[in-house]
Formats: sequence, C-alpha cells, structure tokens
Amino acid sequence: MKFLVTMGEGETRDSFFTPMAIAELKKHGEVVFNDTGSFALTKAQLMEMIGGVDVLFSGWGAPRVDAEVLAKADRLRVHAHTGGTVAGVVSQEEYKRGITVLSGNDLYARSVAEGCLMYTLMGLRRAEAYVNAVRQGGWRPEQDRNTGLIGKKVGLVGYGAIAQYYAELLRGFDVELYIYSKYMPDEEAARIGARRVSKEYIFEHCDVISLHSALNEENRGMITASLLSGIKAGALFVNTARAGLVDDDALLKELQSGRFQAVLDVYPVEPLAADSPFRYLDNALLLPHIAGPTFDMREKVVLELLADVLRIQQGESPRSAIPYHYAVRMTTS
Repeated sequence: MKFLVTMGEGETRDSFFTPMAIAELKKHGEVVFNDTGSFALTKAQLMEMIGGVDVLFSGWGAPRVDAEVLAKADRLRVHAHTGGTVAGVVSQEEYKRGITVLSGNDLYARSVAEGCLMYTLMGLRRAEAYVNAVRQGGWRPEQDRNTGLIGKKVGLVGYGAIAQYYAELLRGFDVELYIYSKYMPDEEAARIGARRVSKEYIFEHCDVISLHSALNEENRGMITASLLSGIKAGALFVNTARAGLVDDDALLKELQSGRFQAVLDVYPVEPLAADSPFRYLDNALLLPHIAGPTFDMREKVVLELLADVLRIQQGESPRSAIPYHYAVRMTTS
C-alpha cells in the first residue's frame, strides 16, 4: 500500500504521526509525507501527489477531495481523516466512487464527552471560585454555595457522537435526561432512559443545558434570545460545541443579569478578545477551546485509522467509517 499524509512537517504532524505510528504504517507500505514546507497540501499539490496512493491521511487545513482531485486519484481506496468532522474535506463524488471515508470522530467524541462532564462538574461545584480563593491567600468565598450533578435535570441539545458518550457518563449520576434532536430515534431515547422534548422545554426546565449540535447552515443561530431568556434561575449553560449556534449578544445580556451560570469553551472569534465583556463575568467559567480531544488522542487516532485500513483490506467492516448522510450533517467550521 501507498500512504499519503497531507500534514506538513512540524509539531502538529509529529503529534499525530509519532515514531511509533510511522513505524506501524511502514509495516504495511510506503509512507509519503507532505514535504512542501506548508502546513497542509494545497489542492494543486494534492492533485500532483495523489496518483498511485491507496490511502490518504488528511488533516486540518487539507483541501476537499472533489471531482478534480479524484480525476488524479487512480488507486485511492480509503480517505482517512485525522480530524473529527469531515464536512470540509470530503465530497459526494468520493462516496459514489466507493472510497471509504474514515475519521477520528468516535475517539474524539469520547474525549470531548469527558471534557463536558468535567466542565459541568466544575460549573456546578464552582471550582474556579474556590481555587481562586485559596490562590489569593483566602479560604472559602463568602457566598459558599455550590451544587452537584446527582439527580439533576440535564438537557442535551443535539444527539451526535459526543452527546451519546456524554449520556453514558451521566448515567452514574442518576440524572433526569432530556434530549432535543431531529434525528434521534425513539428507540434510542428509550434505551438510554431519556425523554425527547423541545428546545423550549430544555431551556425552561433543566438544571444543566449542554449544547451538542453541529454547526451548519441549518443550526446556525438556533439558540435564540427567546430561548436564553427562558433559562431558569440557577441553571448551568454549557457550550463545548460551537459559538455560532448561539446568539452571542443575547447570551452576554442574560449572563450579565446574573440569573444563571455558564461554562463556555467556544467563541465567535478565537482567541477571545482581551477586552471581551465575557471576561468580566463572575458567573461565567471561560476556557480556551480545550474540551477535547486531549493531546494524547492524536496518536491513538492514527493507529485506529490504520487498524481500520487493515480491516478493510481483510474484508471486514471498519469501525471509524463516516457514511455520507452523516458527513453532510457534521460541523462545517
């Protein structure tokens, strides 16, 4: 087999394609790297290099594998994307040609779900306030009030891979689980003991509201001012998905009222501006887009994608395959 890696030389590529990962790849074929000096191959460079390639390993910033690229791809069988969402790098033409599309989405989803649980617990238990009090030479804050997750009403907006893993993690806390999703089957809701409800119900009744919808044209701005104004007092709003899902101005206004808390990991512009009014909110825990995947997942993703390539070669079903109907619903930016 011939493998082509679109990532350019540097720290990012080294974190995915570690010496162990490269050694495993070389056991099964020739590995060709992007040595152009650029972070990712351009479309023109990819077209020049894709001839004779059996497996394409794409990464962040890679061009879309469209009809023009495929015209040069005489042997391509597998497109293995080291990121999670494939919306920006795949095309319907790939699927029509029978090319199997894989991604790190499942492993990443597990890691992000872990981050969601951490953020929720930090927000409910007011971890930042206690840590800051001790760091500043004190002990407990004057308003020594925190709460826990056990028995709470938790609402998930969206039910993709991350939310599925998050729902599993929540089982140990005996929560009442409510889910808004256009695509979740009733049987799945019954399996995990959740109730399918409207967005409005979640925002009005849940103690914890966690966003898990993909950012695409259908969902952009779906969390409106009206929904945010309905959040009940004392609730916790968590966004580890994308800022574009939310009316940012309305969120700021509602948080400034002090009525509820938020944990935010994503912003309309990143890094968050130094003078952003969000930075001055006592009831908002702000993190720099680190919910996941954690750094150690990168090597694991390459190894799992390679394992899937070998499964395909042996006539078995891959575990990380992304079907077209799912790819088109994934986050686009």
